[in-house]
Amino acid sequence: MALRFFIIITGLFTFYSSSAGGGEYAVSLIPPSLLKKANVVKRMEHIHFEIINTGEAILKKKYALTILNENGARAAAFIEYYDKLHSIKNIEGNLYDAEGRELKKLKNKQVLDLTGSDDNNLADDNRRKAHHFYHRIYPYTVEYEVEIKYNGTLFFPVWMPREEEFFSVEQSRFTILAPAAYTVRYKAFNYPGEPVTAAADKGKKSISWQVSQLPAISDEFASPPWYEINPVVLTGPSEFEIEKYKGDMGSWKDFGQFVYALKKGRDELPPQVKQTVQQLVSGISDPKQKIAVLYNYLQKNTRYISIQLGIGGWQPFDASYVASKSYGDCKALANYMYSLLKEAGIPSVYSLVKAGRGGGNIIADFPAQQFNHVILSVPLQKDTVWLECTSQTLPAGYLGGHTDNRYALLVTEEGGILVRTPQYGLEENQQLRKINAVLEPEGALKLKAVTKYSGLQQDRYHSLIHNLSKERVKESLQEEFDFATYDISHFEYKEHRSSLPVIEEKLDILADHYATITGKRLFILPNIMTRHGRKLSTDAERKFDILLETAWRDVDTVEISLPAGYTAEAMPKDVSLQTPFGRYESAVRLQGDKLLYYRRMEQYSGRFPAGDYTELAKFYEAVYKSDRARVVLVKNE
Repeated sequence: MALRFFIIITGLFTFYSSSAGGGEYAVSLIPPSLLKKANVVKRMEHIHFEIINTGEAILKKKYALTILNENGARAAAFIEYYDKLHSIKNIEGNLYDAEGRELKKLKNKQVLDLTGSDDNNLADDNRRKAHHFYHRIYPYTVEYEVEIKYNGTLFFPVWMPREEEFFSVEQSRFTILAPAAYTVRYKAFNYPGEPVTAAADKGKKSISWQVSQLPAISDEFASPPWYEINPVVLTGPSEFEIEKYKGDMGSWKDFGQFVYALKKGRDELPPQVKQTVQQLVSGISDPKQKIAVLYNYLQKNTRYISIQLGIGGWQPFDASYVASKSYGDCKALANYMYSLLKEAGIPSVYSLVKAGRGGGNIIADFPAQQFNHVILSVPLQKDTVWLECTSQTLPAGYLGGHTDNRYALLVTEEGGILVRTPQYGLEENQQLRKINAVLEPEGALKLKAVTKYSGLQQDRYHSLIHNLSKERVKESLQEEFDFATYDISHFEYKEHRSSLPVIEEKLDILADHYATITGKRLFILPNIMTRHGRKLSTDAERKFDILLETAWRDVDTVEISLPAGYTAEAMPKDVSLQTPFGRYESAVRLQGDKLLYYRRMEQYSGRFPAGDYTELAKFYEAVYKSDRARVVLVKNE
């Protein structure tokens, strides 16, 4: 993660000055409605966030969690991240038994002080305080209290009382204390009414939210983002300051101006690099080709290393630094690519994005620091080329599942502009497979499979072949397919690099005991390699909308050469399904000594009402059964 993404979600609570005791955390006091489906019950959570001025704030949190069983044990751990911009002032903790009796009190020496970095970080100040009582007699309760000083107000907390599924809440309160004239920005989801606002001492105001008696819920298959189905309050600054850099978060335009100011003047290349750029693009007239050439130069001459120190978590190192060191984080590499293109006369735009899983969850109508990554946008006359500058292997113009189909903030001199990154759909995300197989008399199957993966369907294989040794790739393939026992005697991959990349895979596989032979009968599954594995339970009523985020298509064409002398006794019927969620068809034929099979499945992307869930479950059930339908052949006398 190259930008500081320090929205704190690990418990967000207003400070609570009294302490528990005398059995106040006894499990017997928990209402039965909060025990249903729950692994964890949040007994209390109080958060107090005080804005001292535009450059300083204090966050105080106190919370107690009753851990009901081993499935909730993970929540009992205390973890709080800190860095140059956030310092932890105090940590207190207690452990209580099922009757609410105190068993242990946290001692400062028991709190671990650990790095918060990974192996890609060359230098950063990101660390974490951690503690766990490691109690295993359920149920029990942990109580923690912490104070954090914010040295800057770019980052405001998020209040999310019900933090995950199977997690109920007895009581949670969140209060912001701010100077009376300061504009506190917030956006609430699933919160009834308005917060309580009141005047406070010393010319300040308080704004409070509170919930109680939230039962546990399950995160349903293909459910909407968590904030859409739970009480959540996002908060953000208006005027803010971070290490003497001032900005305003009143609009995306204002925020973009702040980020632009941080990178302004950092695009000067060394003379020798300028000369190299001119040599590389000399004689090339097509802008896309120029972009590809310079992107290839970036990939071959730099590598990604995260550098996160104070404002460096936001401000890129200048282009000359990257040129001399041959490394940089996402900000520095995007800025360096920006500088290379600028030297070639091609304008580009430094762009903030929330990368990774859940990256599509940017709240577009609430300007705030919701980003964790930087990419580059290159607008051309007819389209836009997007560049992931931290990758040494992706082709120019392809983003992949890490940053596709989500909001990005274009950082221009005039300010920020919120746009969408490319979405790869049904025609792009394809798996096209052709199989030629020979069934041996004793039931073993020898097959050759040629598969072309494109778009998001090739992402996994791109990662495999670029990040793993050949031996590890084979190990992965040996665990991938649904055969009782099998061996891969040969595999190879060929990449077709373009803005829509394709990977061609060739496999030679021997699957022992693939077919079952009983007397004169032979039982064989014609769908050899692509079987839909999801079945949905309809035991409980669906509560939330269905969100299918990615569209894709799989097509299989199979030819199996059979031992001589068999005729069909039972053949699966042709299946053709057309639903709002997708399309499926399959067919099998026996032609002489060859069994021919065809399968096509498409999943559409979209949002569907909860009432459609039963139909989705029926669709998946029909596909599941069809994918496993067997052919029964009988030996001629």
